Amino acid sequence: MDQFKGQPRLPKFAVPKRYDIYIKPDLCLCKFSGSVAIDIDILSDTRFLVLSAADLLVHDASVSFANQKSSKVIQPSSIQACEVSQILVLEFAETLPFGLGTLRMDFEGILNDNMKGFYRSTYEHNGEKKNMAVTQFEPVDARRCFPCWDEPAFKATFKITLDVPSELVALSNMPIVEEKVNGDLKTVSYQESPIMSTYLVAIVVGLFDYVEDHTTDGVKVRVYCQVGKANQGKFALDVAVKTLDLYKEYFAVPYSLPKLDMIAIPDFAAGAMENYGLVTYRETALLYDDQHSAAANKQRVATVVAHELAHQWFGNLVTMEWWTHLWLNEGFATWVSYLATDSLFPEWKVWNQFLEESNHGLTLDALAESHPIEVEINHASEVDEIFDAISYRKGASIIRMLQSYLGPECFQKSLASYIKRHRCSNTKTEDLWAALEEGSGEPVNKLMSSWTKQQGYPVVTVKVKDEKLVFEQSRFLSSGSSGEGQWIVPITLCCGSYDVRKNFLLQTETESVDIKQSLGCSLSKCCGGNDKYCDWIKLNVDQTGFYRVKYDEDLAAKLRNAIEKNHLTTTDRFGILDDAFALSMACQQSVTSLLTLMGAYREELDYTVLSNLISISYKLERIAADAVPELLDNLRQFFTNIFQFAAEKLGWDPKPGESHLDAMLRGEILTALALFGHEQTIQEGNRRCLAFLDDRSTPLLPPDIRKAAYVAVMQTVNASNRSGYESLLRIYRESDLSQEKTRILSSLASCPDPNIILEVLNFLLSSEVRSQDAIFGLGVNWKARETAWTWLKAKWEEISKIFDSGFLIGRFVSATVSPFASYEKAKEVEEFFASRVKPSMARTLKQSIERVHINLRWVQSVQKERDLPNAINELAWRRY
Repeated sequence: MDQFKGQPRLPKFAVPKRYDIYIKPDLCLCKFSGSVAIDIDILSDTRFLVLSAADLLVHDASVSFANQKSSKVIQPSSIQACEVSQILVLEFAETLPFGLGTLRMDFEGILNDNMKGFYRSTYEHNGEKKNMAVTQFEPVDARRCFPCWDEPAFKATFKITLDVPSELVALSNMPIVEEKVNGDLKTVSYQESPIMSTYLVAIVVGLFDYVEDHTTDGVKVRVYCQVGKANQGKFALDVAVKTLDLYKEYFAVPYSLPKLDMIAIPDFAAGAMENYGLVTYRETALLYDDQHSAAANKQRVATVVAHELAHQWFGNLVTMEWWTHLWLNEGFATWVSYLATDSLFPEWKVWNQFLEESNHGLTLDALAESHPIEVEINHASEVDEIFDAISYRKGASIIRMLQSYLGPECFQKSLASYIKRHRCSNTKTEDLWAALEEGSGEPVNKLMSSWTKQQGYPVVTVKVKDEKLVFEQSRFLSSGSSGEGQWIVPITLCCGSYDVRKNFLLQTETESVDIKQSLGCSLSKCCGGNDKYCDWIKLNVDQTGFYRVKYDEDLAAKLRNAIEKNHLTTTDRFGILDDAFALSMACQQSVTSLLTLMGAYREELDYTVLSNLISISYKLERIAADAVPELLDNLRQFFTNIFQFAAEKLGWDPKPGESHLDAMLRGEILTALALFGHEQTIQEGNRRCLAFLDDRSTPLLPPDIRKAAYVAVMQTVNASNRSGYESLLRIYRESDLSQEKTRILSSLASCPDPNIILEVLNFLLSSEVRSQDAIFGLGVNWKARETAWTWLKAKWEEISKIFDSGFLIGRFVSATVSPFASYEKAKEVEEFFASRVKPSMARTLKQSIERVHINLRWVQSVQKERDLPNAINELAWRRY
């Protein structure tokens, strides 16, 4: 057995062809038993069968072989499980015959409470607490439910049979073909599935309501949820039906199963999971309540549903060969979800909001402890950590960059060709590039390999020299260090107008462009002649490229002027601000110049731009608290001045016929004003929250501004004035809407009093908060970060036990560690985790410690800015 331990991949002595699975869950005792018959093909001489298994007791194994002349059953001489490697090794006394055979095994397991494998979730029905059984197999947890070849490339068909209590609903990937009731139990058999990977198998057993509809070609679509919440599934149902029809046209391949079920699970670690034909969701990602859900909740439901349904083609029908190529699933599903949502809801302008996706990818990939899109995976325990902003957000962003370069029509046709060619099989990144290269005639593999195989991305520096623009690329790192790497960068630029454009590939470290010759405009005013003066030059037009841009001082000043005159698009206004912030963090640009640029956005009203401006303000406040605490009040006054323009335009109350984006913006602006101590906002938020406590149907507190009011309440809470805190806990306890509960948890964390924050953190680990939701209360006010760190150390054993090896444990680390800005704290963190680190959080820990060092370097840089005090004082009291 030892020769198989620690191998990243299962040996290919045998491959599975078909699984016949029987499972009987016991929801009272929280355990299950079952059997599996796996049709296998023996491909080489072996006395061993090695497959995946974890937390299972396997017994009564045998392999049978039959042909026209005889049949033979071979018992293993030993069955050994290795929990560390998560493998099951069956050793035989004789060499197994080549060809087809059937491996049979019985097994037993526990319905765990770790939200992975085959687990239990709890819900209430008629005041009684009940268990449901749920599967979550991605990435590597099908092995916790039944022994299997638990790797994406080992595709097979699945025939599933369940024995369950007769009053419950039992769902799986395929439609039911037979249901036999025998007293308190019923046996439910499902159609055999098409060929698919083990991580896509799904089973859910519980008590549910549903709503139903059909696509134009007759596919039955249902949304399941807890009894009494069926109306909350209607919006997702409508989105799903329209999205399936849209994808059928876009991918030029119809949805491949006869039905699609989507179900809301009360305890669910991820946002959602694309199981073939039975998609599972957190309640917040599937259910929408007209009375109590905010516009942001509605948008999240639409984008998550569109993301998971994209997987039915990109991931389920065509599957990555190994987790190294996870981005083929997640990057594409993220990108396509915006395509679908934009088609269904063009007024939401989601492609503008996509810039937030890119921003998350850029931020993570600016760390030395980032990883390439195509990342080597050596053990199952490492997979969880790559479900991150690189695989999702960077992956989606480089797809958008490539689509912009190739053109949408060419891209779509090539994509459809890729899916038809590889349907029901597994692919690598090179297979996708080959299809796009064939369809476009462009050297896609050469162009894109620099983006998927190497870590990081470039900052393109542009400066004026002798009437030419000189471009230089180098790897961008938030630490300010010079990194290695060179990319083929699709450069787009505008000169004074969006009608004057130039596109080219920057393939070398430096390159220059004669703007007058290329675009017919000049970089400086001329005396006479017919030269057109260029007011501004903007690179990375509409932010379709995954790179940063650094302008020389003159070009930056012209862009700031263009922003003030509203000459630039929303996406370009976002990009200039975001690049300037990143450069400031990397100490390549002063905070003084960044704040001056932020002042140019004083009349900004766009949701996406203002949302980013708010996010940047929060981060600047935290850094200023460490670097120049004496200037903090004036800095907050400056931020308040900027946001009051939009706040006064929007007000507290929704206006008839206002846009979806205005509804979302109102909540974010008012929340920011409350956090920056704006007294009128805090008073009004408290007033409206008191009215809501008396009457939950009051028009004074619609869902879009509830978080702002809750945050305003928490700004007045301290050890001697706890009434606001107790009021929010009361609302939390009385609500059965997951979106309301998470809204309150994040608001509680905004309290500036460390003593209250300690209570909040302890509340997160109580039985009143579902484990999945604890992460929403971790973003504590910066004044309480030391309290949060002390709490994390004291509670680590408990946290580690609850969250085991899943990705959620990394959220505790990053949220608590990343806000610090001292060498001593980084050292303390390293020493604490030296003997406590788990493989599923190792990369996250390194990234968090790196962020502490980046913050420290930034603080030291800010302290050296001599002009900063005067700049902040002037900006704070400038009339806008």
